[in-house]
Parts: sequence; structure tokens; C-alpha cells
Amino acid sequence: MRLFQRRKTSSGGAQGGAPEFLIVGLGNPGAKYETTRHNVGFLCVDLLAQKHNFPIKRLKFKALCGDVTLAGKRCLVIKPQTFMNASGEAVREAMQFYKIPPEKCILVFDDASLPPGKLRIRRQGSDGGQKGMRSIIECTNRDDFPRIKIGIGAKPSPQWDMADWVLSAFSSDELKTMRTACDAACDALELLVNGELDRAMGQYN
Repeated sequence: MRLFQRRKTSSGGAQGGAPEFLIVGLGNPGAKYETTRHNVGFLCVDLLAQKHNFPIKRLKFKALCGDVTLAGKRCLVIKPQTFMNASGEAVREAMQFYKIPPEKCILVFDDASLPPGKLRIRRQGSDGGQKGMRSIIECTNRDDFPRIKIGIGAKPSPQWDMADWVLSAFSSDELKTMRTACDAACDALELLVNGELDRAMGQYN
């Protein structure tokens, strides 16, 4: 299901050889989670697939996988199908199979501490309370992953349970905000793959 209307496409088919980079969108599989706040990572890589005209459909490493060439580098793009709290299983398998180091594994996920649509790019760091990130750090024993965090906003009141908040659905207006944020995140991904992390941080943080 395409949540965002396509604006442009390009011939992003991957070149031969093993991937140099791993791009991971975090989320939960299943139709009922498609438009929830916790699925912004999935929404972002789905938009990347639309923009570069490649599928993310092959099931491997406990994830749906696709291949694309960004900035001249072959990238494996995955959407873990383990549910958020076990995302590290898929990431670890893909990293080990292709011998991809953490600095070439780029993670995209939601952040409730940021305003809706705000991007925050980091070179490394803790999980920040995000359980998918926690699983990845625990499974790999590393925290030096470049990451793009996309703000989903704080829960409306202290009485809200955080799990209920991140699993709540975006409104139609909020989805428009997410579309803009994911569009920017896709551009930032190309900078990161091209080795321009500092430029991406300066441009989007």
C-alpha cells in the first residue's frame, strides 16, 4: 500500500556485487500498523522505494529486502518483520551476512521527543528509549550506527501510555507532515551514503 503519492521516480536499480550499505527502516509489520507513529521508519524507506523505483519485497534475514544504488553505492534496504522490539535480530543477520560495519548501517526510526516532522541525524548514541534501537544495540553490542530520527511528537498528556501513543494512527494532516519529513530523510540518506554525514546534520538538524 502506498501511503504517499509518488512525486518522482528514477532508475534506482542496484548494481551487481554485495551491498556496501545497509539502510534499515524500523516499524511493525501488518496492515493495522501501517499509518501508526511507530512505523515512520517503514514509511520513509517505502517512500525511498517509490522515488527510486525499486521493490522491498524479498524476504530474507527476517526482513523484507530491496536493493538500490544511492550516490553510486549499492545499498540493501530492509524492513524487519520481527516486530519493533526484536528488530535487532534482522539487522544483525544482514550485517553479518554481508559483513557490513556499523558505520555503514543507517537506521531510520521515530522519536517521540522531537516535534512532529523534525529530523535529528546522529553519528552514534544510545537507544533514547526507542525499543527497536535498544534491540539493535543489544543484538550487535554496538551503538555506533548513523541514524535519522523523525519526530512524531510527545504524547498528549502524562496519562497516556507511551505504547498506546506510538501505536496510535496519524491523522490525515499529520501524514502530510510525515510525507515532508520522509522526503527530507530520503535526501539525507543519499548524503549519508555519500559520506557527507556532517553536511546532512548541518542541513537537516
